[in-house]
Amino acid sequence: MHWKIKSKIQNAVSFLPSSLSYSIYYWIQRHFGSLRRTNPISTLTAAIETCKRIYEQGGFIENKVFLEVGTGRTLMLPMAYWLMGAEKTITIDLNPYLKSELVEEEIKYIYENQKEILNLFGSLIKKERFKELVKLIRNFHFSLQKILDFCSIEYIAPGDAANTLLPDNSIDFHTSYTVLEHIPIEVLERILKEGNRIIKNQGLFVHRIDYSDHFSHSDKSISPINFLQYSEKQWCKFAGNRYMYMNRLRHDDFLNLFESVGQTIISVQPDIDQKLYELLSNSDFKLDEKFKSKHKDILVIIGAWIISKKNC
Repeated sequence: MHWKIKSKIQNAVSFLPSSLSYSIYYWIQRHFGSLRRTNPISTLTAAIETCKRIYEQGGFIENKVFLEVGTGRTLMLPMAYWLMGAEKTITIDLNPYLKSELVEEEIKYIYENQKEILNLFGSLIKKERFKELVKLIRNFHFSLQKILDFCSIEYIAPGDAANTLLPDNSIDFHTSYTVLEHIPIEVLERILKEGNRIIKNQGLFVHRIDYSDHFSHSDKSISPINFLQYSEKQWCKFAGNRYMYMNRLRHDDFLNLFESVGQTIISVQPDIDQKLYELLSNSDFKLDEKFKSKHKDILVIIGAWIISKKNC
């Protein structure tokens, strides 16, 4: 679908009353979009990649408490944390996107593809927990609440990651996966400051950020930095809605943000799209004034893992 048509649909649906808007947008995604077929592998992989980075920093997962910013439609990230030994995951979402039927479909996939799941996790999985989960799936009538309880997941939506009401120093890992790019910078600042309050002194912030124009994910006729051609006012007309808002912060902006709230960056793993160097040298590609001062080496970064810790 052409990205401007998708934009018009999203904008139209977002103008509806919240409950109706959520239902209609879900119906569209379910019948015409990314939710036509569910497969938990990519989300489980995201959780595994998160935990690998924790291990790389000398941390460990067993009996630790995770906070996930941005639950989304399913519970695969917190379920994966539990399968790898986490004590608990608190998952917070501004919007109540979680869908019981999608969770049911994805745990059914796990049950029917056990060998694939075990191979995916490798040595990271706690096999006894996996056996317990398989046994539960086999023997019970699906209940979202039972899955939440069984996997030690606390779901909060609508919730505010900038005001969690959690005790000081109560979590070990503050995580998100392709979520922070959808949050305004002033809200991000509050979320990270709240993270500083609730995370333990030795805790880690582990965030995967997608800097690309998300319209390019489904419309291959545009580049991952297509949206950098538009002014803030112009871009707001295309994506200033609850379903497609992108803050368009670049890699250097995020690094500065983490440091400005009292954190130390301890690891950065950027994804560079080499093809964008050529595009940026093309006179037909016109960057908006907001991005012209950015070095090409920053503009070609389309995603990154950023791992940080609070300054004690």
